[in-house]
Amino acid sequence: MLAWSGLRHRYAAGATIAYADFALPAGQHLLLRGASGSGKSTLLALLAGLLRVQQGELHAAGAALQTLSPRALDAWRGATLGVVPQRLHLSEALTVAENLALPALAAGQGAEPARTAELLAALDIAELAGRKPHQLSVGQAQRVALARALMRRPRLLLADEPSANLDDDHTLTMLALLLDAAEREGCTLVIASHDARVVEALSGREDVSEVVL
Repeated sequence: MLAWSGLRHRYAAGATIAYADFALPAGQHLLLRGASGSGKSTLLALLAGLLRVQQGELHAAGAALQTLSPRALDAWRGATLGVVPQRLHLSEALTVAENLALPALAAGQGAEPARTAELLAALDIAELAGRKPHQLSVGQAQRVALARALMRRPRLLLADEPSANLDDDHTLTMLALLLDAAEREGCTLVIASHDARVVEALSGREDVSEVVL
């Protein structure tokens, strides 16, 4: 379940943003669209548990986020969430395979080489396992970031501006990879974008709902 009601967030500078009530139908993915500054990144941060819910209710992947303590929110995030950030934050000191191991290691678990190999193969980048991030193209780095987000089998997958720095063909490829991965992994996908190419590609799909901010 992904839904919010009465959701408002007040920024440190004093401005407040209010989100219209919304509930995502079962089996749907979500496109958050709107111009820069419309509140997409704030809503993504709330969904990711990186910002506390100040007012209203926010339900995601079986949890009422406004009720969780900081420790419980951290545990929920680690067990439930996968994120493909706009800035990919791949560690330049590590290989692709080692970057994929980071989520498990951060959770105090061991690396999962079989899972790493499975995801790299599914995203058609198995040959990149031993490379460093500076040896990757932008499109390859996006795939690595997606694989990393999927490592712990998330129930909720967030993608922030996934078409950033991609040409038209690679934008369509990345969207297809995100949707295919969500279908394969059985998770809910939330894409935040102000890119008209993304909106055009996803508009009209029966499995994608839209929220315009």
